[in-house]
Amino acid sequence: MKAFKTSRLVTVGALSGTAVLALSVPAFAHVTVQPEGTATKGGYAVVDFKVPNERDNASTTKVEVNFPTDHPLASVMPQPMNGWKIDITKSKLAKPVQMHGETISEAVTKVTWTADGDGIEPGFFQKFPVSVGQLPEDADQLVFKALQTYSDKQVVRWIEVPQKGQAEPDNPAPVLELAAASGSDGKGASDDATPAAARSGTASAAAQNDTDTTARVLGVVGIVLGAAGVAYGVFAGRRRTTA
Repeated sequence: MKAFKTSRLVTVGALSGTAVLALSVPAFAHVTVQPEGTATKGGYAVVDFKVPNERDNASTTKVEVNFPTDHPLASVMPQPMNGWKIDITKSKLAKPVQMHGETISEAVTKVTWTADGDGIEPGFFQKFPVSVGQLPEDADQLVFKALQTYSDKQVVRWIEVPQKGQAEPDNPAPVLELAAASGSDGKGASDDATPAAARSGTASAAAQNDTDTTARVLGVVGIVLGAAGVAYGVFAGRRRTTA
């Protein structure tokens, strides 16, 4: 009996120690970026920068997101948000780049959200939506380095670029994965357009055939009904004559 009680005490003590250890481990949540839908190469997308509050004694009062200059985005439009002031920073590019037949010499390099009120309080997170485009066609991902400022003036820098095949860094930068555009498997735009036109013509022909068939059926039904009416009239006339 004593052995049983001792075993129970050891088990409970071990579980309690595990619980304390789990509570003492930080959440390891970090700033991330995810598209609403799919971020396709060469297209436009709305992306959400998700910012969790990792502190239990301070609020997040400022979020700064730096946009890539090696693949600048011609269009960057943040969504207005209650309780946050939004500042957009444009900068001259050190080297103009060609994008979709246009020379880009200036682009948005940073978007800053500053809280007008309490900001992101402990135990909560906030999404910051931004419409971006056109996304590059020659990149598989975009890296957005971010800074998170707390009400106690502490700044967390999410600027470490994750490397494939390596462990995630302590302060990883948000990374947006880009999906391949449709038709990028070797088919050109004209190749895609031709089947579409053919399908449209086929559909029109099918619709016309259905219409012709319906008309023929209705015509046959009308002839049958007409013949039945004539036969009935002749039969009725004979009955009256016989009577």
